[in-house]
Parts: sequence; structure tokens; C-alpha cells
Amino acid sequence: MAQKVIFDTDPGQDDAVAILTALASPDEIELLGIVTVAGNIPLDLTTKNALKLVELAGRSEVPVYPGCTKPFGRSLVTAEHVHGESGLDGPDLPEPVTKPKEMHGVDFLIETVRAHEPGVIRLLCLGPLTNVALAFAKAPDIAARLKDIVLMGGGYFEGGNITPTAEFNIYVDPEAASAVFRSGASITVLPLDVTHFMRSTKERIEAFRALGNRSGEAVAAMLSFSERFDVEKYNWEGAPLHDPCVTAFVLKPELFKTRHVNVEIETGSPLTRGMTVVDYWGVTDRAKNAVWVRSGDSDGFFQLLTERIGRLP
Repeated sequence: MAQKVIFDTDPGQDDAVAILTALASPDEIELLGIVTVAGNIPLDLTTKNALKLVELAGRSEVPVYPGCTKPFGRSLVTAEHVHGESGLDGPDLPEPVTKPKEMHGVDFLIETVRAHEPGVIRLLCLGPLTNVALAFAKAPDIAARLKDIVLMGGGYFEGGNITPTAEFNIYVDPEAASAVFRSGASITVLPLDVTHFMRSTKERIEAFRALGNRSGEAVAAMLSFSERFDVEKYNWEGAPLHDPCVTAFVLKPELFKTRHVNVEIETGSPLTRGMTVVDYWGVTDRAKNAVWVRSGDSDGFFQLLTERIGRLP
């Protein structure tokens, strides 16, 4: 049986690869909808990009629901310096023909989770957690009804990527992240600790291009654009490919190594705002509230992505 999932996302080139990989995997993933959030870029562009992606994949029947335009009580921080003004700079994707749904994404989350039996829906989060926190505030019952949340965010051993201590998705809306980690939902975290080692080298990018399909060409163009910032920043042979780790974990969890830990979010300190404080070594008595992914098989990861993108138009 295909797993029933909802994406909550702010596309973003790496979000795009995560979504395309899921759209290419209908036997394992039944994508019920995509909810967009402001993050990498403002909401109007994240929504447009999600529509472009379902059309690129030939899956325009997948509905897209716009969510929140800004974080809880903070100004929106965006990342055009990484993703470009459109958020999907690199390929020349046509303007979408399909339209977003009128229902607010938060209401779609609530209605969809309540419409299914408990323990069925997997919520895959690739951006700031604003929508999820608002959904839990409006409908606290849905946290326990989810099968789980699988999210890209945070970092412990690898520090941060937007500040010395904070990863971008958590930093943008730390209050929302704190609420989600305190919700009681089952949570798996794909942090910088694993994504920093999933690097889109030139050879791996060329493997997408060599697929010879539109989606492979688009992915190669996206990654060729977005990697320039991180390659310069880290001086590595390729840029980290963050968000597709979420889809890969859903498809092949055996690629990754995990530990059950406590995670708390720093919301008060100007110095460490958005830090994921992980009790990795069990030095406190705080309850374990998340599965932390520490490492993964990068070759297996890119083989999976390339094979799935090759299934698309």
C-alpha cells in the first residue's frame, strides 16, 4: 500500500528534487496535496513553484494549497541569495497553467488528517514549520492522529547554516518549531548532520542531465545554479542536498542511521535563536521527543534520486 503523505514546503531547488522524487514514486507514495509556506522565498512564489513542479512531473492532479505568509510574530527571513529571485532559478520552467486551491493550507491539513484513520498520514516538512504549528494550535487533536512528521531542519554536530548555531528552516520560525516539537507528534528529523554529507558533486549532477528527460534536465539546471553558493561557502566538491533526504527516508529508511533523542528549540537568545538543542548523549532527563538522523549512505541516496527522476517526463 502506498503511504499517504502531505508535503509542507517552500520550494526552493532542493525542495523541488524532494517533491519530484515523491511524484515519481506512486507505488510507495500517495501524495494527497502540497501545502506551501513562506520561507526560502515569499508565499506567492513558493506556491507558483509547487504548481510548476507538479506540471513538470505530469502530475497536475496533485492539489496545491497556499499556507502562511509569515512566521509567528517575526519578520520573514528569505534566502534568495541561495535560490535566486524565483526560488527555482536555473531551469526555464513555463508559467503554471493549474491554479492553487482556495482553501487555506492549514485548513487542508486539519481536514485531511481528521478525514483519515489515526496513524495513516505522514507529514513531510521541507520548510519553516509555521503551517504545522498553526494547524496544531487550531486542532490539537491532529498531532496524535498523524502517523508521523518527517522534517528537514536543525543541526547539532554540524552547527548552523544561516547563523553559527541555527539551520535556516528552524531559524525562520523558531516559535513554530518549538510548538511542533512539544506537540507529542512522532517526529523524525533530517538535520544538517546528515544533509551536509549528501553532496551534489558535478558527477552526480551530470547523472541527472544524462537521463535525457525534461525533469532530469531541470534538476541538473537547478542544482548547477543553487550549488554555487554552498560550494563557495564550504569549499567542498559539491553542495549539500538537504530536503530530498526527507523523501529518501520515506522511500528507503535503511539508507540512514538514527537515534531517539530530546530536541528543544531556542527561541529567546539573540545569539542562538533557532538552535536545535539536542540531548544526543542523554545527559538530561528530558523526554525523548524525536528521532535524529545522524548519517546516511550518500551513494545510495543519489542512486535513488536519479533512478526516480528518470521515471518522470
